[in-house]
Amino acid sequence: METDAFRIRGHVADFDGIVSDIVARSAATRATVRMLADIAYGDAPSETLDLFFPTETAAPCPVHMFIHGGYWRAFSKSDYSLVAETVTATGAIAVIVDYALMPAVRMATLVDQVGRAKQWVLDNIAQHGGDPARLTISGHSAGAHLATMLFQHERTPSRVQSALLLGGLYDLKPLQKSFLKDEIALTDDEVAAFTPMKKQYDASTSVMVLVGARETPPFHQQANNFASKLHGQGMKVSQRVVVNRNHMDSVRDLGVPHSLTGRYLTELIASAR
Repeated sequence: METDAFRIRGHVADFDGIVSDIVARSAATRATVRMLADIAYGDAPSETLDLFFPTETAAPCPVHMFIHGGYWRAFSKSDYSLVAETVTATGAIAVIVDYALMPAVRMATLVDQVGRAKQWVLDNIAQHGGDPARLTISGHSAGAHLATMLFQHERTPSRVQSALLLGGLYDLKPLQKSFLKDEIALTDDEVAAFTPMKKQYDASTSVMVLVGARETPPFHQQANNFASKLHGQGMKVSQRVVVNRNHMDSVRDLGVPHSLTGRYLTELIASAR
């Protein structure tokens, strides 16, 4: 029986099947939704993003940027193209971001990369019919952690209207004693520098904190603590539990517009005015 509450594979019975379905649906999205692939936002091979476009829209249209999870050491943007199904259905441009993986690089590199990806969007998305003034973001798991770096107070004005954080990690300290100790070996300096619970945030960004009802206790605790922290900073925060969903099927649902998670994403994007 799995004793590490952070080892998702041990708590999601059909982990491999769900991941395979996510990857297959993402391939179908790339085959059917108009897109521009592998646009460089930097010089490294991992510093690319994909743009997906709605079928019909009046430019300039809203823009939504998604950051994938994988405990900072797995998956890629191509594995999560399916999120663009929901985003483009709202009439928005989807930006699916890639970044380097640990332990080949350290956390500082990932944080820098997603920051530069966001800046690329702000500087260039108008050329593709998007409105940089209507930027929303989302992230899942480690991607939710990285997404918090994009609307911190030190980046004010962040120019992020709203953020959806699904199954996120907001306190890195417990991970040092998890299975990730051997896989990415977070240092004390990384925990101190990149723990969202230690940061201040841009009060103009509204935040939706989501967690699957079937997540393990640390994910519920971290969601509760982070939402409370944001409330304490005077931010506009909504906190929701996604019924009957675990860590993996909740993110799969981001690519299903009529699902509960998909509707939350649609609501977030629609709020960009």
